[in-house]
Amino acid sequence: LYGADPAKPSYARACLLARRMIERGVRCVNIYHSGWDAHSNVAGNITNNTRATDQASAALVQDLKQRGLLDETLVIWGGEFGRTPMVESNPTLNRSLGRDHHPQAFSLWLAGGGVKGGVTLGATDELGFHITERPVHIHDLQATLLHLLGLDHERLTFHHGGRDYRLTDVHGNVVHDILS
Repeated sequence: LYGADPAKPSYARACLLARRMIERGVRCVNIYHSGWDAHSNVAGNITNNTRATDQASAALVQDLKQRGLLDETLVIWGGEFGRTPMVESNPTLNRSLGRDHHPQAFSLWLAGGGVKGGVTLGATDELGFHITERPVHIHDLQATLLHLLGLDHERLTFHHGGRDYRLTDVHGNVVHDILS
């Protein structure tokens, strides 16, 4: 189901371990897959990374659903920024450098845990560079994730420099469009 090779460590084995930990009541599991920093060899990078993660990620969601755990488990899949849509090259080195960091437009997906399935929210221009529909600020994403975890983002504060701050700043709002 996961595509794991028992003989070697892999993202697939980490997904299977995550499912087993969730079954035993572990409340937060983080699975990390490195290698997405595609400043060079972007075609090979994407091919190798998707080969390593696609089947295992889908299997984790399917397995949680089959075991009745998906409704109470929030799966978040993403990175800290996107990638520029154009491949940059360096003729001096005779190679393609790949794609640079692009925090203005990026994707992630959520499953289970109160998220409405099958929803695509937002859009970019034809190049994938600028957001054209329904932008979601990072504070809105944080507010939504905290809401899905049962926390009131407006009451969750920390004290610094003599005053209280919210993790979601004063601008964060729950994105109700994706809630089930």
